Amino acid sequence: MSKGRDGGLWAPERRALTAGLVLTITFVASEALAVVTVMPVAARDLGGVRLYGWVFSGFFLGNVIGIVLAGREADRRGPALPFVAGLVFFGVGLAIAGLAPTMGVLVAGRVLQGMGAGAVPSVAYATIGRCLPRSLRARMMAVLSTAWVLPGLAGPVVAAEVARAFGWRWVFLGLLPVVAVAGSIAVPALVRIGPPAAADTEEQPRLIDALRTAAGATLLLAGLTLAAGSGDVLAGCALIAVGAVAGLPAVVLARGLLTFTFFGADAYVTLAVTAVRHHSPVYAGIAVTGSTLAWTAGAWVQARLNDTWEGRRLIRIGLVIVLAGIGGMAMALQPAVPAWSALAAWTVAGFGMGLAYAPISLMMLRKAPPGREGRISASLNLADVLGTAIGIGIGGAAVAATAGTDLRLGVTAAFAIMALAGVTLLAVTPRLPAGTGSAPPPSAEPVPAPAPGGATP
Repeated sequence: MSKGRDGGLWAPERRALTAGLVLTITFVASEALAVVTVMPVAARDLGGVRLYGWVFSGFFLGNVIGIVLAGREADRRGPALPFVAGLVFFGVGLAIAGLAPTMGVLVAGRVLQGMGAGAVPSVAYATIGRCLPRSLRARMMAVLSTAWVLPGLAGPVVAAEVARAFGWRWVFLGLLPVVAVAGSIAVPALVRIGPPAAADTEEQPRLIDALRTAAGATLLLAGLTLAAGSGDVLAGCALIAVGAVAGLPAVVLARGLLTFTFFGADAYVTLAVTAVRHHSPVYAGIAVTGSTLAWTAGAWVQARLNDTWEGRRLIRIGLVIVLAGIGGMAMALQPAVPAWSALAAWTVAGFGMGLAYAPISLMMLRKAPPGREGRISASLNLADVLGTAIGIGIGGAAVAATAGTDLRLGVTAAFAIMALAGVTLLAVTPRLPAGTGSAPPPSAEPVPAPAPGGATP
């Protein structure tokens, strides 16, 4: 690619920034995967099973706050301040969770961790858009995807061994030195970047854009709920069409639908393998690991094709592959189909997600005006969080409705809902900006404004 012309990500002037961001994403990923592993032990030790769900919901709420605040501050004061604030919140949250005497205190620590974890990707995307030439952005997205590989392979196993040998508290406390090291590498590089030359002095984008975005999101979600949950397909499809066309900016809508489709299905892959096909959690974990590795492979493929293929083409191909993987998972629920097909299907889906995910980020950054990269990245990250949460929630309602009768039917319905969202995204892709990821933005195209504070429903 353009390594010779632009110096590459590991050129001396970018080495510290790249290493610091990669290490930061690594510890956020490690914490996310480790908590899932040790939380049953922590809840039993603290006697707080009733608050078990709040351990994850609190993190989600903090994540939303961190995304919005960090994106705005990155545009006003530069990336260093929100990044440092994110590290502090994350580190304090780790300490509180590791020393928590009760489950309520542990939940409070998780909220702070969520705020820190939300700030990190907002700052990372804003920095990529502001500091890297377009020819290196796709490669940086692939590098950040690779940062999830080691935690995905070793995180749960290491967390389980640490909890067994030293206690679950050290799963939180043991990450504090990693946070300090990541900060010491990345912060000096971020300080040198400084605030944007064209700082955004407008505190609130236009109210009409915010209302239009909120209305579009409401109509879209209501349509998905009607079509998939209530059986009123015609009314649901009508609401989906109106919400998609009139409401959300196409790039933000595409990102929310993509995460809805993939992560909404991903949440029920292990349930399908263990509770429906009656295999061990270790066997189910192979599907998750395979998907993680395949996602990284797909991210590197899109990085190589980014200069020659349109982003819309990569997104369509990746989405079709994800839909094929969801279809394979639905088929694998049947007793006559070999259980190993579920592992293969979800590995394939991960590859498709790797192809489709980064091009959406690159489209948004390409259209971001100078000084607005932080708010634009916040819109994308909020779309990620909300798409994932809503997809998992709607799928969970389908599973819960059949939990006492036929779990296979409920999981099949969950996969069907995610596939419907994916088909909706296919219909949206013609609205996405044309051009390759490294092409200069068309000067005549208007840039869709995010909602107030950088938030996008």
